[in-house]
Parts: sequence; C-alpha cells; structure tokens
Amino acid sequence: MGQQQLLLIVLGIIIVGIAIAVGVNMFQQSAVDSNRQNVISDLSNLGAKAQRYYRTPTELGGGAQTFARFKLGRLDTANANGSYRVFTSAPTGADDEPAPTTTNTEVATTFTGDTVYIAGWGNEKGDDANYPVKAYIAISSSTMQTSIEN
Repeated sequence: MGQQQLLLIVLGIIIVGIAIAVGVNMFQQSAVDSNRQNVISDLSNLGAKAQRYYRTPTELGGGAQTFARFKLGRLDTANANGSYRVFTSAPTGADDEPAPTTTNTEVATTFTGDTVYIAGWGNEKGDDANYPVKAYIAISSSTMQTSIEN
C-alpha cells in the first residue's frame, strides 16, 4: 500500500509540473501576441497621422500632397508598447531597434516618393526569441498596409 501511495504522489507532482510549464508558456505567448497587436494599433494611429499631414495644406502645417518633412513628435517615438521610427523605404529583417538617437524620426525635405514607412519595435521578444516584436506600416496617400516582421 505504501508504494502505491508514493507512486500516486510522484505522478501527481509530475502532472502539476507539466501543467505549470504549459501555463507559463501560454502566458509568455499571450504577452508577445498582445504586444504585437498593441504595436500594430500604434502604427495604424501614426499612419493616420501621416495621411492627415499629407492632406493638410502647408499653410496649416501639413505636407500639401507630399510626405516630405513629415516627422514623428517626441511623444510618438516611444510609449509603453514600444518605439517607432520613420523610413522612406521598407525596413526588412527582424533586427534590433535603431538607437533612440538616430534621426529616423523625420522624412527628408527632398523626399519625392509617394509612400513612407513607420516601423515599430515592441518590448517583448518576438517569435524567434532573439529580437523584439517588429512590424511596419506602408503609408500612401489613401492606403495603409501593415507587415509583421517578428
């Protein structure tokens, strides 16, 4: 009778250990997914801001049908979800986020393209577990297209 009880206790400990491991893994994945969705939401808001700039006349502080001189405000470059930078070509790869001191917060005055990109890096490690969550949004005068990098 003693061996059966010992076996049941060991079996119970193993089952509880597996349940805890699965719960921790599910919690971590949920945190990554949540952070990714929050970054994408912020990118959509920043994309709307870029389109508003594009459509606003220069007399009212806008771009007058151009993205030249569009910039992210000081409060737009980082928040609790992650950090954000503007690019004139599509950012590729799930690489590390650029340093906060880089100048990727403003589009050059000579920019003549019709699409700008805003990339966002989250606070959680992405699917590859090496680099943070990363997504970017391509913004034109009338459309926005989101891409997930990590």
